[in-house]
Amino acid sequence: MSAITMADEQHLAERAERAKKIIENAANFKICEGCDSIVTMRVSSCPNCHGYRFNEDTEEVIAHAKELGSRAQTTVTSQDLE
Repeated sequence: MSAITMADEQHLAERAERAKKIIENAANFKICEGCDSIVTMRVSSCPNCHGYRFNEDTEEVIAHAKELGSRAQTTVTSQDLE
C-alpha cells in the first residue's frame, strides 16, 4: 500500500469540501445516470459523458455526495482533458 502524499490529502480535502457544499444545497443538484457525476440542475446534458438521464432525488444526491467526498476521484472529467 502506498503512502498518502500531501497532494493526495489536499485532493481529498477539496473533494470533501465540494461534497459538503452539494449536501447543503442538494436540491440544486442531480446525479448523471450515465457516469454517476453530480451536476447542477440547470444542465440538460452531462458535461462529462454527455448523458441526458438524471436522478433528481435529493436523498440520493446527498448519499452520493457523501460517498464521492470520502474517496479519491476515479473518473476522467472534461477538465482533465484540457
